[in-house]
Amino acid sequence: MLRITTIVGARPQFIKAAVIGRAIRERFSGKVSEYLIHTGQHYDENMSEVFFREMSIPSPDLNLQIGSGPHGETTGKMLMGIESALIANKPDLLLVYGDTNSTLAGALAASKALIPVAHVEAGLRSFNRSMPEEQNRVLTDHLSQFLFCPTQAAIDNLAHEGITHGRNGYRVFRTGDVMLDASLFYREQVAQRSNSIIKDLDLSGDFFLLTMHRAENTDDPVRLRAIWEGITRSDMQGVFPVHPRTRKVIEQLGLKPSRNLKLIEPVGYHDMIELESTCSFIVTDSGGVQKEAFFFGKPCITLRDQTEWVETVEAGWNVLVGANSDVIGAAMKRPLAPAERPLLYGDGHAGEQIVETILSAI
Repeated sequence: MLRITTIVGARPQFIKAAVIGRAIRERFSGKVSEYLIHTGQHYDENMSEVFFREMSIPSPDLNLQIGSGPHGETTGKMLMGIESALIANKPDLLLVYGDTNSTLAGALAASKALIPVAHVEAGLRSFNRSMPEEQNRVLTDHLSQFLFCPTQAAIDNLAHEGITHGRNGYRVFRTGDVMLDASLFYREQVAQRSNSIIKDLDLSGDFFLLTMHRAENTDDPVRLRAIWEGITRSDMQGVFPVHPRTRKVIEQLGLKPSRNLKLIEPVGYHDMIELESTCSFIVTDSGGVQKEAFFFGKPCITLRDQTEWVETVEAGWNVLVGANSDVIGAAMKRPLAPAERPLLYGDGHAGEQIVETILSAI
């Protein structure tokens, strides 16, 4: 029996972990066991628990309940808690996802304990080292033995840093994207449910979906004001599930939404899928939402200067607008979808492939 410890802490990681966990339970039961640690990075009801319920993720075996705070403080607390759990459980492998502080803390703790690290979403680069997410993903890749890449571009990025399959113990694989697995699986559940957030919000006709939470935007008042000005120029109705930190900053700065922009509480994954699949286009600074826009065939306007998902930009489905209010306002004038949507992120079976690869290699 292969014993895996999985680290999660933020909403995108819950989605990815649900894919791998379901593969373990349904296809590899008796061969693999999973011990789930939730760092508590996203800790309130709408940011955490509702995702576990909707996605049928088993309750965490351990919740560190770290919460938010300065990067050094939270990462240090996570490192201490994860290290204690690894010493007690002695897993064969530690599995981490994406680019959060939880990801880096898990990789550091396992590396110090000489436990192999597997990184799902390895090789992504925005090439902006000032971003905490970029720092986390680069360091995690160099600490990992198993690097599961969603795209060829991710493999090429690793090669530029000297990380290639078979070199210095690195094992690099292109598996496709587990977020596509999740999108395909859960959209069927959403289509069958009786309730509808579209009806609850009375979103008739065209509307855009806005998400914004990254510190590079929310922690810079000048940048946030410019973004807000550009967004509120749109005459189309929009809906904005507001991250708690973002809402706090918006209120502190006294920013007022336009009359056609609805600010709502964070939503669960099912509601998010319904909003993404129904809207006309998406405005976001989230890496995961950029991809989901592509999965659902929705044009995406990204409130960042760089993106790790360069393929979506090259394919014409994503445009980077930074924090320029004029550029944002112009981009939001009902962007048109390209004629073609290439297959960029695999076949929807990345989760199964990842578990099979780990089993065959350990």
